[in-house]
Amino acid sequence: MHSPLSPFAPLAARADVVAWSVLTDIKTQIQNRRIVPVYTPAVAALNQKTQRLQGFMVPLGPGEQQRHFLLASVPPTCAFCTPGGPESMVEVRTREPVKYSLNAVVVEGKFHVLQNDPYGLYYRITEAVGVK
Repeated sequence: MHSPLSPFAPLAARADVVAWSVLTDIKTQIQNRRIVPVYTPAVAALNQKTQRLQGFMVPLGPGEQQRHFLLASVPPTCAFCTPGGPESMVEVRTREPVKYSLNAVVVEGKFHVLQNDPYGLYYRITEAVGVK
């Protein structure tokens, strides 16, 4: 979630994307010695539907063109650090490569609310395409 203490300006509000305030509005609980998310009805309603998201690319591999990356609510400030917790990042897998950008990007694809991801992620978007 965007901290008021952040040196970066928050993303401009857009009516055509899911707001990060919706995705970050979750609680967690302990089940079988694991921290698991408890999603709100608003988040659960996004599951398996085409959604648009705006955020900052965090590449998972080298290259100008990216097919698999994290989309974060705030820009990364360190190549070795995640810019937030799992509620403020979405794993993205695209149909076609998306050009890496330091600026905010918008992607659209099938949104998945994850229940038991082995990497601890809460959200994934697949079959994504870059939106201008």
